[in-house]
Amino acid sequence: MASDLTAPILDALSASDAPLLSSEALPSHPSLNVKSALDRLGSRQMIEYEAIEKDVIALTPEGEDIAANGSHEAKVFDAVVKALDGLKITELPAIVGKDNAKVGQGNAFKHGWIKKDKDLLRATRETIVDTTREALLTVQRTKTLDDTKAIADLKRRKLIVLTKEITYKFSKGPKYAREFVKEETDLTAEMLLNGSWKTTQFKPYNFNAKGALTPSGALHPLNKVRQEFRNIFFEMGFEEMPTNRFVETGFWNFDALFVPQQHPARDLQDTFYISDPLTADGPREDPPNDPHCPKASKDKPLDYKQYWDNVHEVHEKGKFGSIGYRYPWNADESLRLVLRTHTTSISAYMLHKLAANPRPARFFSIDRVFRNEAVDATHLAEFHQIEGVIADFGLTLGGLIGFMEVFFAKMNIHQLRFKPAYNPYTEPSMEIFGYHEGLGKWVEIGNSGMFRPEMLESMGIPKGMQVYGWGLSLERPTMIKYGVSNIRELLGHKVDLNFIESNPAVRLEK
Repeated sequence: MASDLTAPILDALSASDAPLLSSEALPSHPSLNVKSALDRLGSRQMIEYEAIEKDVIALTPEGEDIAANGSHEAKVFDAVVKALDGLKITELPAIVGKDNAKVGQGNAFKHGWIKKDKDLLRATRETIVDTTREALLTVQRTKTLDDTKAIADLKRRKLIVLTKEITYKFSKGPKYAREFVKEETDLTAEMLLNGSWKTTQFKPYNFNAKGALTPSGALHPLNKVRQEFRNIFFEMGFEEMPTNRFVETGFWNFDALFVPQQHPARDLQDTFYISDPLTADGPREDPPNDPHCPKASKDKPLDYKQYWDNVHEVHEKGKFGSIGYRYPWNADESLRLVLRTHTTSISAYMLHKLAANPRPARFFSIDRVFRNEAVDATHLAEFHQIEGVIADFGLTLGGLIGFMEVFFAKMNIHQLRFKPAYNPYTEPSMEIFGYHEGLGKWVEIGNSGMFRPEMLESMGIPKGMQVYGWGLSLERPTMIKYGVSNIRELLGHKVDLNFIESNPAVRLEK
């Protein structure tokens, strides 16, 4: 144990006032134990010490074997010498071993110790000097070798390795004593009662010592950036939407958003459909006392059947000034269960609640969505969507652009470009591009638009009310902020726990 070396160290110093080397005073003890004992004595100023690091050469297990029994080429030479009439090449592996024959034969030829006579091996001299073994014995004895060419050759043959050896040079300290007095670490009630605390020697506090790391949980980088986004939304007066429903019906996920039933997004290759059960109920009242639903209010009751009929009609025949899509709308298709492809389904749910008492409102959500994507460095089959919704009277497209500039400025993105786009549930629609200073280029950072009348008026929102909607990925800003190039290193089973535990929180505006 390390504590057992304190006495030998103090005894060694008592016989000399000159500094000592641990390699000479304590040659048979592991370096780690010596270091532990020196630390213990050094913290009490009983000794002073320093570490001396030097490069040394050590033998590999194969090198140890050659130092003890001779090299491969020497064994081949001995076998050839013993065969007075020459040794058949095919018999060599059986005599010296396959490995010795393979390596030793070539080296023996190289040294000129043997020669080939048809299918026989013959010795060219009577005795040899096994230079390989001699060099390894020197290394074993001195841990060094003067011949750099020999070192390179032995290293190439993997007979030696270059390593570092730490030796400690220690001397008497200002509080040196021949004996190490055991120090108490705790003041006990018994010491106080019998008065022994007055004469007891206590171990001093080491305020420079590093404390042991306490195992603890850590927020995932995605959660850190998510919280930063939540702070921005709350600062701007938004209310967080309940997003506990990972499974939705096609009605809330598509039909309520005026997405036609033949839209490519509803194909199997883009959406995950639930196999058991296949379908669910149509839109209806929330279960009583559901903690995830908005609190009960005195607003007028919602007519879910009328909402269902409005969505049916606006798709199939057109309504509210729209000609619709003009296709036979299928109720069974609307009731199919899917893993939600966007959190906009929750926005539709909340806007329908708002229709009971139309008023200015701001909602946001940040949660997981699922799409049947091919997985690569920037795509997963599940990811997080950040969504914001603003409902008010007299909103305009210019107001949406102005709001986007304020919103993204809080993320330190000040240069924005807007590109016209198409979404089934917004008109007009815009893709948002921001110039990222770190990447030095324009990147798409979101999608936005004003919700269509076909969507809003179907749920009971009055004509004079408009709704802004926009969304962006949570993973993209997180990857940029933490320098992650592959999304699979950020989310999923390949995430490094050290990455999660060691990364700090972020501030999007910095």
